[in-house]
Amino acid sequence: MEKANILLVEDEQSVASFVSAELNFENYHVQEAGDGEEALRIFFQNESRWDLVLLDIMLPKLNGLDVCRRIRNKSLVPIIMMTARDYVGDKVAGLDGGADDYITKPFEIEELLARVRVAIRRKTRYEAASMSLVHKVGDLVLDIEKRTVVRGGRTFNLTQREFDLLEVLMKNKGRVMTRDELLSKVWGFNFMGQTNIVDVYVRYLRNKIDQDQKIKLIHTVRGVGYVLRIGS
Repeated sequence: MEKANILLVEDEQSVASFVSAELNFENYHVQEAGDGEEALRIFFQNESRWDLVLLDIMLPKLNGLDVCRRIRNKSLVPIIMMTARDYVGDKVAGLDGGADDYITKPFEIEELLARVRVAIRRKTRYEAASMSLVHKVGDLVLDIEKRTVVRGGRTFNLTQREFDLLEVLMKNKGRVMTRDELLSKVWGFNFMGQTNIVDVYVRYLRNKIDQDQKIKLIHTVRGVGYVLRIGS
Protein backbone atom coordinates (compact mmCIF):
# COMPACT_ATOMS: atom_id res chain seq x y z
CA MET A 1 0.00 0.00 0.00
CA GLU A 2 1.28 3.47 -0.87
CA LYS A 3 2.12 5.88 1.91
CA ALA A 4 -0.49 8.52 2.64
CA ASN A 5 0.77 12.05 1.95
CA ILE A 6 0.29 14.54 4.79
CA LEU A 7 0.92 18.28 4.66
CA LEU A 8 1.90 19.45 8.15
CA VAL A 9 1.48 23.21 8.63
CA GLU A 10 3.11 24.31 11.88
CA ASP A 11 5.35 27.29 12.61
CA GLU A 12 6.82 25.96 15.90
CA GLN A 13 9.74 23.91 14.65
CA SER A 14 9.99 21.76 17.78
CA VAL A 15 6.33 20.73 17.44
CA ALA A 16 6.64 20.22 13.68
CA SER A 17 9.73 18.02 14.07
CA PHE A 18 8.13 15.91 16.78
CA VAL A 19 4.83 15.38 14.92
CA SER A 20 6.61 14.76 11.62
CA ALA A 21 8.87 12.12 13.20
CA GLU A 22 5.90 10.31 14.74
CA LEU A 23 3.98 10.35 11.44
CA ASN A 24 7.01 9.07 9.53
CA PHE A 25 7.35 6.27 12.07
CA GLU A 26 3.73 5.33 11.30
CA ASN A 27 4.67 5.08 7.60
CA TYR A 28 3.16 8.37 6.43
CA HIS A 29 4.95 10.67 4.01
CA VAL A 30 5.10 14.17 5.53
CA GLN A 31 5.95 17.55 4.05
CA GLU A 32 6.18 20.56 6.34
CA ALA A 33 5.18 24.19 5.83
CA GLY A 34 6.05 26.94 8.33
CA ASP A 35 3.51 29.61 7.41
CA GLY A 36 0.14 29.99 5.71
CA GLU A 37 1.40 31.27 2.39
CA GLU A 38 3.94 28.46 2.08
CA ALA A 39 1.22 25.94 2.94
CA LEU A 40 -1.01 27.14 0.10
CA ARG A 41 1.87 27.22 -2.36
CA ILE A 42 2.91 23.64 -1.53
CA PHE A 43 -0.66 22.34 -1.46
CA PHE A 44 -1.69 23.79 -4.81
CA GLN A 45 1.46 22.66 -6.59
CA ASN A 46 -0.28 19.28 -6.76
CA GLU A 47 -3.53 19.33 -4.78
CA SER A 48 -4.57 15.81 -5.78
CA ARG A 49 -1.46 14.43 -4.08
CA TRP A 50 -2.58 15.12 -0.52
CA ASP A 51 -4.46 12.70 1.72
CA LEU A 52 -4.59 14.96 4.78
CA VAL A 53 -3.68 18.45 5.99
CA LEU A 54 -2.67 18.99 9.63
CA LEU A 55 -3.12 22.72 10.11
CA ASP A 56 -2.21 24.99 13.01
CA ILE A 57 -4.46 28.04 13.49
CA MET A 58 -1.84 30.54 14.66
CA LEU A 59 0.46 30.93 11.66
CA PRO A 60 2.66 33.71 10.25
CA LYS A 61 1.65 35.56 7.05
CA LEU A 62 -1.76 33.87 6.74
CA ASN A 63 -3.66 32.29 9.62
CA GLY A 64 -4.87 28.71 9.59
CA LEU A 65 -8.53 29.63 9.25
CA ASP A 66 -7.85 31.48 6.00
CA VAL A 67 -5.68 28.63 4.75
CA CYS A 68 -8.46 26.16 5.58
CA ARG A 69 -11.10 28.17 3.69
CA ARG A 70 -8.91 28.57 0.60
CA ILE A 71 -8.08 24.88 0.47
CA ARG A 72 -11.70 23.89 1.04
CA ASN A 73 -12.85 26.12 -1.84
CA LYS A 74 -10.84 23.91 -4.20
CA SER A 75 -10.48 20.52 -2.51
CA LEU A 76 -12.26 17.96 -0.32
CA VAL A 77 -9.01 16.82 1.32
CA PRO A 78 -9.47 16.06 5.05
CA ILE A 79 -8.24 18.88 7.31
CA ILE A 80 -7.45 18.51 11.02
CA MET A 81 -6.85 21.82 12.78
CA MET A 82 -4.47 22.22 15.71
CA THR A 83 -4.29 25.11 18.17
CA ALA A 84 -2.91 25.96 21.60
CA ARG A 85 -6.07 27.90 22.42
CA ASP A 86 -8.80 25.78 23.99
CA TYR A 87 -11.49 28.21 22.92
CA VAL A 88 -14.88 27.13 21.62
CA GLY A 89 -14.99 30.02 19.13
CA ASP A 90 -11.84 28.72 17.42
CA LYS A 91 -13.32 25.25 17.14
CA VAL A 92 -16.54 26.57 15.67
CA ALA A 93 -14.69 28.86 13.23
CA GLY A 94 -12.45 26.01 12.12
CA LEU A 95 -15.28 23.57 11.56
CA ASP A 96 -17.42 26.20 9.85
CA GLY A 97 -14.45 27.05 7.65
CA GLY A 98 -14.30 23.49 6.35
CA ALA A 99 -12.14 21.57 8.82
CA ASP A 100 -13.08 17.94 9.41
CA ASP A 101 -11.67 17.64 12.91
CA TYR A 102 -10.00 19.62 15.67
CA ILE A 103 -7.38 18.89 18.32
CA THR A 104 -6.12 21.20 21.07
CA LYS A 105 -2.48 21.51 22.09
CA PRO A 106 -0.92 20.05 24.10
CA PHE A 107 -2.21 16.73 22.82
CA GLU A 108 -1.18 13.14 23.29
CA ILE A 109 0.44 11.90 20.10
CA GLU A 110 -1.65 8.70 20.27
CA GLU A 111 -4.83 10.77 20.04
CA LEU A 112 -3.52 12.73 17.05
CA LEU A 113 -2.47 9.53 15.28
CA ALA A 114 -5.91 8.03 15.90
CA ARG A 115 -7.59 11.10 14.39
CA VAL A 116 -5.24 10.92 11.41
CA ARG A 117 -6.14 7.28 10.81
CA VAL A 118 -9.86 8.04 10.99
CA ALA A 119 -9.58 10.96 8.55
CA ILE A 120 -7.56 9.02 5.98
CA ARG A 121 -9.84 5.99 6.30
CA ARG A 122 -12.86 8.21 5.68
CA LYS A 123 -11.19 9.71 2.61
CA THR A 124 -10.40 6.25 1.22
CA ARG A 125 -13.99 5.10 1.70
CA TYR A 126 -15.35 8.25 0.09
CA GLU A 127 -13.11 7.82 -2.94
CA ALA A 128 -14.14 4.17 -3.27
CA ALA A 129 -17.80 5.18 -3.12
CA SER A 130 -17.22 7.93 -5.69
CA MET A 131 -15.51 5.50 -8.06
CA SER A 132 -18.57 3.23 -7.94
CA LEU A 133 -20.58 6.17 -9.30
CA VAL A 134 -18.44 6.44 -12.43
CA HIS A 135 -18.62 3.80 -15.17
CA LYS A 136 -16.20 3.59 -18.11
CA VAL A 137 -16.19 1.51 -21.27
CA GLY A 138 -13.49 2.52 -23.71
CA ASP A 139 -13.73 6.28 -24.10
CA LEU A 140 -17.33 6.39 -22.85
CA VAL A 141 -17.72 7.73 -19.30
CA LEU A 142 -21.00 7.87 -17.37
CA ASP A 143 -21.06 9.75 -14.05
CA ILE A 144 -24.14 8.87 -12.01
CA GLU A 145 -23.71 11.65 -9.45
CA LYS A 146 -23.13 14.41 -12.01
CA ARG A 147 -25.61 12.85 -14.47
CA THR A 148 -23.16 13.32 -17.32
CA VAL A 149 -22.20 11.15 -20.31
CA VAL A 150 -18.98 11.91 -22.17
CA ARG A 151 -17.31 10.13 -25.07
CA GLY A 152 -14.08 11.27 -26.65
CA GLY A 153 -14.36 14.66 -24.98
CA ARG A 154 -17.89 15.22 -26.26
CA THR A 155 -20.75 15.56 -23.77
CA PHE A 156 -24.13 14.10 -24.65
CA ASN A 157 -27.50 15.32 -23.44
CA LEU A 158 -29.56 12.25 -22.62
CA THR A 159 -33.13 12.04 -21.44
CA GLN A 160 -33.77 10.42 -18.06
CA ARG A 161 -34.80 7.13 -19.69
CA GLU A 162 -31.83 7.11 -22.07
CA PHE A 163 -29.48 7.74 -19.15
CA ASP A 164 -31.03 4.94 -17.08
CA LEU A 165 -30.79 2.50 -19.98
CA LEU A 166 -27.16 3.36 -20.64
CA GLU A 167 -26.37 3.05 -16.93
CA VAL A 168 -27.79 -0.49 -16.84
CA LEU A 169 -25.86 -1.48 -19.97
CA MET A 170 -22.61 -0.05 -18.60
CA LYS A 171 -23.02 -1.66 -15.19
CA ASN A 172 -23.40 -4.96 -17.04
CA LYS A 173 -20.74 -4.31 -19.68
CA GLY A 174 -19.85 -7.43 -21.63
CA ARG A 175 -23.01 -9.26 -20.56
CA VAL A 176 -25.88 -9.74 -22.96
CA MET A 177 -29.06 -8.26 -21.50
CA THR A 178 -32.41 -9.57 -22.69
CA ARG A 179 -35.17 -7.15 -23.60
CA ASP A 180 -37.19 -8.34 -20.61
CA GLU A 181 -34.26 -7.66 -18.26
CA LEU A 182 -33.77 -4.17 -19.63
CA LEU A 183 -37.49 -3.52 -19.51
CA SER A 184 -37.77 -4.48 -15.84
CA LYS A 185 -34.60 -2.65 -14.75
CA VAL A 186 -35.30 0.59 -16.64
CA TRP A 187 -39.08 0.78 -16.98
CA GLY A 188 -40.09 -1.34 -13.99
CA PHE A 189 -42.04 -4.52 -13.51
CA ASN A 190 -45.38 -2.75 -13.80
CA PHE A 191 -44.72 -1.29 -17.25
CA MET A 192 -47.77 -1.98 -19.41
CA GLY A 193 -46.43 -0.83 -22.79
CA GLN A 194 -44.85 -2.76 -25.64
CA THR A 195 -41.47 -4.48 -25.21
CA ASN A 196 -40.25 -2.85 -28.42
CA ILE A 197 -39.83 0.35 -26.37
CA VAL A 198 -36.40 -1.11 -25.50
CA ASP A 199 -35.46 -1.26 -29.19
CA VAL A 200 -36.65 2.31 -29.67
CA TYR A 201 -34.47 3.65 -26.85
CA VAL A 202 -31.46 1.59 -27.86
CA ARG A 203 -31.75 3.27 -31.25
CA TYR A 204 -31.90 6.67 -29.55
CA LEU A 205 -28.70 5.87 -27.64
CA ARG A 206 -26.90 4.61 -30.73
CA ASN A 207 -27.79 7.77 -32.60
CA LYS A 208 -26.04 9.72 -29.86
CA ILE A 209 -23.07 7.82 -28.48
CA ASP A 210 -22.25 5.53 -31.44
CA GLN A 211 -22.99 7.81 -34.35
CA ASP A 212 -19.88 8.83 -36.33
CA GLN A 213 -17.73 6.60 -34.08
CA LYS A 214 -15.32 4.07 -35.60
CA ILE A 215 -15.78 1.76 -32.63
CA LYS A 216 -19.39 0.91 -31.86
CA LEU A 217 -20.23 0.09 -28.26
CA ILE A 218 -23.88 -1.02 -28.31
CA HIS A 219 -24.34 -4.36 -30.07
CA THR A 220 -27.41 -6.43 -30.92
CA VAL A 221 -27.40 -10.15 -30.13
CA ARG A 222 -30.11 -11.50 -32.39
CA GLY A 223 -32.88 -13.34 -30.66
CA VAL A 224 -31.56 -12.34 -27.23
CA GLY A 225 -31.05 -8.64 -26.62
CA TYR A 226 -28.24 -6.10 -26.33
CA VAL A 227 -24.74 -5.82 -24.92
CA LEU A 228 -22.40 -2.90 -24.39
CA ARG A 229 -18.78 -3.77 -25.12
CA ILE A 230 -15.77 -2.79 -27.20
CA GLY A 231 -15.71 -4.75 -30.44
CA SER A 232 -18.31 -6.85 -32.20
